[in-house]
Amino acid sequence: MNTVAVVLLDLFIMFTAARVVGALFERLKQPAVIGELLVGVVLGPYVLGWVGVPNAAMLEQFHGDRALAEEVLHSIHHVIAELGVIILLYFVGLETRLADILRVGARASIIGVTGVVLPFVLGFGVSALLGYPALEGMFIGTALVATSVGITARVLRDMGRATSTEARIILGAAVIDDILAMVLLAVVSGMSTHGGIDAGSIALLVLQAVGFTVFVVLIGSIGVRRYSAHLDSIPIRNSPFVISMIIMLGLAALAANIGIAAIIGAFLAGMILAEAREHYHLESTSMSVYELLVPFFFVITGTQVDPRVFLDSNIIGLAAVITLVAVAGKLVAGALGGWGMGGRSMAIVGVGMVPRGEVGLIVAGIGRSMGAMPGDIFSVIVVMSLVTTLIAPPLLKTLYAVRPPPTAPVEEVGVEVEDRLEEYAAQDGRLPEM
Repeated sequence: MNTVAVVLLDLFIMFTAARVVGALFERLKQPAVIGELLVGVVLGPYVLGWVGVPNAAMLEQFHGDRALAEEVLHSIHHVIAELGVIILLYFVGLETRLADILRVGARASIIGVTGVVLPFVLGFGVSALLGYPALEGMFIGTALVATSVGITARVLRDMGRATSTEARIILGAAVIDDILAMVLLAVVSGMSTHGGIDAGSIALLVLQAVGFTVFVVLIGSIGVRRYSAHLDSIPIRNSPFVISMIIMLGLAALAANIGIAAIIGAFLAGMILAEAREHYHLESTSMSVYELLVPFFFVITGTQVDPRVFLDSNIIGLAAVITLVAVAGKLVAGALGGWGMGGRSMAIVGVGMVPRGEVGLIVAGIGRSMGAMPGDIFSVIVVMSLVTTLIAPPLLKTLYAVRPPPTAPVEEVGVEVEDRLEEYAAQDGRLPEM
């Protein structure tokens, strides 16, 4: 069995298990994403070993080099998972218009900045108090910074809350959070590799990230509003869907190549396409891609977790402290940014920023590969990433449980309809058929 056959079998097992277990969790009134994460842990190489493990034929193909075979398989899984989270954030973007983000821009900025600074300071401070070297403390702090917004986005979308005010604040903050987290990771990695900071490279990264975001949002939105009415006239079968996928993949690739997360590019692609008159048509035609790819992200994230780390009492004790710090940092940031919205909304925003997921695992992996993170600290970050990922979905569900689904006041509905009619008229000189 060659590599292609192994990958196809892995995909079959992961997709089938994800859909079955996800449906079971939904029947139990729990978010499907929890079932998908847990089934990944069980199927992964550390428990059953049904996925992510090269078989004898694949090892023979790589001349008996198990490490190389595992690395290749892991890389393939990583690409598939990345495609899943890209399409997820694209869909979230389709449900988020630029005006929605601008309305919560101030709050999102406060949460994004505070949600980076506070967890990093707390993580570094705790590690210093416990006697860890400064560089290790910096990697711990960096692992606590970035939010795995894909987890929260999936939960909110499954609950029909992706258009709520809290969701928009979380998404706006996540964009800022990701840019700052990537800059911080570049700084810490540079200190580990070169023993210092290349200020020029850091400044360039910041300029590229900010410039990319502003350019895509402003220029992209204008272009979509002006030309989206002509998408159907392009001589390509199902042209609106094809063009939307080209924009999504292109912006995701561009974002990844300038040093920020690909999911930010995908989210921005969805957000600018939300201005198109084919907005709802794009959602319906892309749903099959969503249903196919998104579960892989959560299952593959689960396969990276070794549950045996929970058996070491020393690791668990330190992991509990780091996890509390990780949760507290985001909750305080959510409270500061959401001040005046009410306690429940402040809590929702804070909890929505809590999951570290694959982001924490990536930082831990980088630190370990550089020799700046020993095995015990790596395991602590793994536990923190898993726990923060698992606690967020049920907490969000509980916080939203006693609040009825959002309904716009009649006045707001009227304004929205008028805005859309004006956009249609501006696009093609006529009103849509009613």
